[in-house]
This record gives sequence, C-alpha cells and structure tokens, in this order.
Amino acid sequence: MIRAQVLVVFRYVRSSKAEASNLKTRHLSCARSDLRYSELSMIRYLRRFDSHRLRLLIFDLDGTLIDSRLDLIHSVNAMLRNIGRPELEGNVIASYTGDGAPALVRRALGDTNDEALFREALEYFLSYYRLHKLDHTTVYEGIPEILAGLAQSANGAHRLMAVLSNKPVNPSRDILHALGLGDYFVRIYGGNSFRTKKPDPLGVTTILQETGVAANQALMIGDSSVDVLTGRNAELWTCGVTYGFAPDSLKEVTPDVLVENPRELGQLFRE
Repeated sequence: MIRAQVLVVFRYVRSSKAEASNLKTRHLSCARSDLRYSELSMIRYLRRFDSHRLRLLIFDLDGTLIDSRLDLIHSVNAMLRNIGRPELEGNVIASYTGDGAPALVRRALGDTNDEALFREALEYFLSYYRLHKLDHTTVYEGIPEILAGLAQSANGAHRLMAVLSNKPVNPSRDILHALGLGDYFVRIYGGNSFRTKKPDPLGVTTILQETGVAANQALMIGDSSVDVLTGRNAELWTCGVTYGFAPDSLKEVTPDVLVENPRELGQLFRE
C-alpha cells in the first residue's frame, strides 16, 4: 500500500466534500479550473499532456543526466586560486551554473568589469575543466536504464532523444560518451553550438527541424528555470527535475510536470 502511494501519479480531481474527507489536498493555482492534487503525489502535473504522443525528448546535461557538481566546483576554485582570489562555497558555485561557462566564471568573479581578468579566468577555467571534467562526475543512478526504456514508446515506435546544454559542446559530448550515454542521443549540442544559448529557443528549434518532430510532440527536461524557459520559448512541453542543481528556480518558473528522481522519469512514460 505504501509503495502504491509513493508511485501515485499526479492526477487532477475536482473539489468535493467527499474527496476532501478521504484525500489530503492542497490548492494548485491553475487558469483552467479550480483543481487539487494529492500531497502524496511524487510526480506533479501542472499542465497535463499525453506522454505517449511525445516523439522527441530533449535533455539538459548537468544536474539532469549527470552529477558534475564537484568537478565544476573544483574547477572554479582552481581558477580563483590562480588569480589570487579566495575560494567560494560549493553551494554558491552551484547556484551560478546553468547559463554556460562564461556566465559561471563572470559570476564567480563578482561580475567584474575587468575584461582582461575575465578572459584570463575563463581560459584557465576551461583548460582546467577540460582535464578534470571526469574526476568526480557520475551519471545519476538509474539514468542509463531509464534512457534505454524511453527510447521505445508505448506503441513500439522509436522515440528520439537529444541533449541541449549550455556547457561547451566538446566536453558535453566527451562526458556523455565516456560515461556510456552518448549513443542514446541523435543530437548533442552545447552552449557554443549556436549563436545563442538557452533559454533562447534556437537550439531547440534546430533539433526539431533536424528530426522532423513538431513542437507539441516534444518535451524539454531539465533541472532549472533556464530549461523550462527554453521549452516555453520553443512551445514544447516541459519537465523539471528537482534532484538537480537548481530546484528552487523551478518554483519561480514552473514546468508542466515535476519529478523528484530519475525513476519517476520512467514512470512518467508508463502511465
């Protein structure tokens, strides 16, 4: 019984006195109607969609597929030591991620206006990270099995998957292939693959064009508001994962569905 409750998928129920007596609920603001959801629900839909109609899944990388937190923290602090700056707390550095290496370095420097210092710091960070990107980085538990299952839709058709990260493309591809995930994806793009980064929709629209999939048949999956905004800007469905680097940002920019662990990604497509 407990296991069944944990796996309850978020479901919409109309408010009634009978339901209120049997199910603990809390209000969810929704423009369409006055709806409630179970506090026991782990998968939380804010806007319902049919997962079986999705033909393309676009994943963020850091904080979604891989836990790269420690290597990023070490690389930023190595850069700071190199220029004679004090190291930063790990949680502070993690809060700076999501918008690409230049933004990460600039934030770590305190948004400096010294462009020469910024370029020196960015070059050192990229060089250090290139050598140390796999020191501690791991795949989140369950991700390989989930990806293998997601490749097939409910009707047996092949479902396409891609990665769109704001991390530079070469380390993104190197990490995915080194960790055994690269072959799952038809496209792997990074923050320097296009003239703009997420949340600009260019990367997503390019993937849609290259795969021939309509926007309403695609889902953007990521751990931050940047990923949600990217999906919205390209008119995709969006899924936020709360186990990543920036779960608080998903409260500010809410996705269509929230999951708390990789296993729930698989559950989402087995409804």
